[in-house]
Amino acid sequence: MSLIKSRDIKTVGIVGGGVIGSGWASRCLGAGLDVIAYDSGPGAEDLMRENIDNAWPAVEKLGAASGASRDRLTFAGTLAEAVTAADFIQESVPEREDVKIAVFRDISQHCRDDVVLASSSSGLLPSRIQSQTTGPERLVIGHPFSPVYALPLVEITGGDQTSHDAVMAAGAFYKKVGMRPLHVRKEIDAYLSDRLQCAMWHEALHLIDEGVATVPELDAAITGGPGLRWAVMGMCLAWHAAGGPGGMRHTMEQFGPALDLPWTKLKPPKLTDDLREAIITGSEDEAGSRDFREIERRRDACIVGFLEVLKEHWYQPEEDGWPELETADA
Repeated sequence: MSLIKSRDIKTVGIVGGGVIGSGWASRCLGAGLDVIAYDSGPGAEDLMRENIDNAWPAVEKLGAASGASRDRLTFAGTLAEAVTAADFIQESVPEREDVKIAVFRDISQHCRDDVVLASSSSGLLPSRIQSQTTGPERLVIGHPFSPVYALPLVEITGGDQTSHDAVMAAGAFYKKVGMRPLHVRKEIDAYLSDRLQCAMWHEALHLIDEGVATVPELDAAITGGPGLRWAVMGMCLAWHAAGGPGGMRHTMEQFGPALDLPWTKLKPPKLTDDLREAIITGSEDEAGSRDFREIERRRDACIVGFLEVLKEHWYQPEEDGWPELETADA
């Protein structure tokens, strides 16, 4: 099957208009593309347009393409209307396997057969999602990170029926809209980043449950130290640099024995009512009087500024070791 080339993609179909779907719409509109969106929920169009309006200052600051406009969003009345004219389709419905299977079954019955079908799933297996899809070889996972319009990472992985051409075509499209695609080479639950985040989340739950730390204290333990390093160079290169002239070899010699110490509890604790309430109230205390939109705007401003710093001082694709997805424009 011949798939449409990224340079020929003019219209993106977005199925699911929540936070992630709105983020995809914002990024694609910012790249100068037309977007046709669909969500059957009540008030979905108004909420999506509100989300895009809130994201637009960040989109413009990061460098919107010539012709980029929020007016290029069309909200469809039916799923078929949203996908029939689309050159690339990004699904962002709730994270339930049965829902995604049914949605892709329906999408594939109405869209062209040269269109890549991408799911924003944050952990489900593509082999399951594509099980009832017509043309399952073109279905991939394209897992973004919120806010989608600002954070560049997108994890791409295929199922047992996905073609190599579909993975390459998805990667080429994501690059076109300013993202950094990372190919997850083996199908695995939760892919890469969410598995790492999940490990930290489990440990945080134990620390809260045992009264060791509060929610704001745990967030401060990340944002003031390792989080700043990780944003620049990830975990492994950070430890390589921390090893001095001996690099990671020295770090492993010094800290390798600590792997035998009981420092972490990767299995999560039971989510009791008390623990659930401690997490909720702790997060509300940390947010204080700031409403959701203000927190979003502050977050976006920091991300935009940090991306500008990285571009100036750190990010050089040919130098920073970023795994390069093949550039063949399938």
